[in-house]
Amino acid sequence: MPKISKLHLYQIGLFVGSLFVWEGLVRAKIADAFFFSMPSSIFLRLAEWLIKGDIYRHLSITFIETLSAFVMGTGLGIGIGLWLALAPKALKVLEPYIKAFNAIPRVVLAPIFTLWFGLGMISKVALGVTLVFFLAFFNTYQGIREVNPVILANARMLGASRSQLLRHVYLPSTAGWIISSLRSSIGFAVVGAVVGEYLGSSAGLGYLIAQAEGVFDTTGVFAGMTLLVVFVLILDSVVNQVERHILAWRPSGT
Repeated sequence: MPKISKLHLYQIGLFVGSLFVWEGLVRAKIADAFFFSMPSSIFLRLAEWLIKGDIYRHLSITFIETLSAFVMGTGLGIGIGLWLALAPKALKVLEPYIKAFNAIPRVVLAPIFTLWFGLGMISKVALGVTLVFFLAFFNTYQGIREVNPVILANARMLGASRSQLLRHVYLPSTAGWIISSLRSSIGFAVVGAVVGEYLGSSAGLGYLIAQAEGVFDTTGVFAGMTLLVVFVLILDSVVNQVERHILAWRPSGT
């Protein structure tokens, strides 16, 4: 059984204390329950959703959209980042287009994707991909640019081919950059899925929050947000385990 440190106790105490203060302010009529709801009401709503079982369909849809956007966005970002970092001529041609597209606020693309792909999963995945892609792309590109030139020169002197350089020099050197982008990308993938659902869908966590907001159900909004936080924390812990596995070769403290 894992040992609970003092830091964990402080963190739990801060969280529980905040809930008690919130509940007390609302019950004392200092804060209006219509606008702020109460932790007890939120937990009861969550329990109701979990018991009825309808929430699992919404969670599964958001999960599929998030995972699809994460895999496609990071795959494209890492692949194109590697290509352009190792092909400076192609980078010079495409650089203005990359900068222009990156300057577009992603939220404004949501209604366009809805018009193009409809209210189904594809429009949400497309929005998530645009959010994830550039994070993975720029981290991968910068990681390649930061490779030690002395190591590259030594590898070339030993007769390493381009594929060997990629496998034994570039990828290990950029692993930290890529993993760093993965941890941030999972959050952006969730944002893309939920924002797309919020703006137009028939299922998903974003849809639940939008429906609750439409009828001024503050408890439903906070319950949806709570589920969303737990959802992201679980995904982040999975990525953290993947990071430990992939970077197990690195010395402790690196």
